[in-house]
Amino acid sequence: MLQKKLEKMVKREINPWTWQNERSYNQAVEVKNVTGTLYVSGQTAINDEGISSTADMKTQLELAIGNLERVVTEAGYDCTNIVRLNIYTTSTEDLWPHFNILQSWVEKHKMKQALTFLEVVRLFETLTVELEATVVK
Repeated sequence: MLQKKLEKMVKREINPWTWQNERSYNQAVEVKNVTGTLYVSGQTAINDEGISSTADMKTQLELAIGNLERVVTEAGYDCTNIVRLNIYTTSTEDLWPHFNILQSWVEKHKMKQALTFLEVVRLFETLTVELEATVVK
């Protein structure tokens, strides 16, 4: 019986420019030989009991990152393989001073994902930031 050889996942970064490198993302990411894809719903600063945070933007960002990381790892995936990250915030002005927290997290996992950063009028209840991801393996 012939057994198909499993090919290793390949991730290719596409960047016609260099300016995005300072912002910790790629213009596009091509992924080949994927064995699984995880589409993660927007993760926010909601605790284990389902209560939305009323904390400041910095604290909510840290909690949202922790929740995203928890969902990804509990699904058996690795944050390194987040290939798309969408950030929704109710205030770009309030989030931007804390963007280094997100950049440090991205660098820690060596992600270099495609990124969309969008200001919205409102999020659920008292929430101010939401992170949505696509992860592959």
